[in-house]
Amino acid sequence: MQVPAPVEYERALSVDDAIERLTRLGPEARLVAGGHSLLPMMKLRLARPECLIDINGLADLSFIRRDGNVLRIGAMTRHSELLASQVISEVAKIIPDAEAVIADPIVRNRGTVGGSMCQADPAEDLSAVFAALDAMVEIRGPRGTRVVSVNGFHTGPYSTVVEPDEILTEVSFVTQKNLGSAYEKVERRVGDWAIAAAGAVIALQDGKIQRVGIGLAAVGAPDFRASRAEAYLLGKDATPDLFDEAARMASAECNPNSDQRGPSAYKRHLVEVLTRRALDGALSNSKGKAN
Repeated sequence: MQVPAPVEYERALSVDDAIERLTRLGPEARLVAGGHSLLPMMKLRLARPECLIDINGLADLSFIRRDGNVLRIGAMTRHSELLASQVISEVAKIIPDAEAVIADPIVRNRGTVGGSMCQADPAEDLSAVFAALDAMVEIRGPRGTRVVSVNGFHTGPYSTVVEPDEILTEVSFVTQKNLGSAYEKVERRVGDWAIAAAGAVIALQDGKIQRVGIGLAAVGAPDFRASRAEAYLLGKDATPDLFDEAARMASAECNPNSDQRGPSAYKRHLVEVLTRRALDGALSNSKGKAN
């Protein structure tokens, strides 16, 4: 039976209190909310924090709200809340599309947005989703609050720009009336990590692609996105041939590893197919909103 190493436990009473505890306890302290990523790593002794700071009581970080044309999601918002939110479904279908294939109801009921982003697993679905949405991330610490782009938020596998004494508090992105989006994923079994996944965001203006984002998970794409394919699509007419080429470009941009989920060539093929499907779905959704 695998059990974690001995660890101290504290419960934060507020965001400022959590930051104070992180500062006082040092880099060997870790925040815990849902715990579905951290606790298994502790059982395997891959993570051995000296103290866990429980932030489940920070209700002020659990929210989904519109602020003008910006949609803001608190870090303590659960996956199940994103899946059930009517506001989210209206402004960004890519989010419930992804949430429906993240793990299982038990994990979705406890896992949080902030936990998923900060875990920085290379196969994390929400990281690809927020990359496609060109999201911003709010981070608070003893030196104040800073807002960073999701581009560059992940500095490597299981690593982000969040410092040991900081806490991710919010993820936000710009919405618009005609924004269409979709998410496609292939997994070995229901609820598993992706073999490959692709999400797309599209908005048209006068028949041309005015906004586009392509997010990729589990395939080694820089910043979880296909930036060259996005640049290729921008400003052009949304035609089948254009989407075919963009999907090929997305496949070329990723760098998947061969592992127990399949060889790299297979994953590249999946990226091309899934990107094409996601672009089609996003375009269809966008046209539906424009009517």
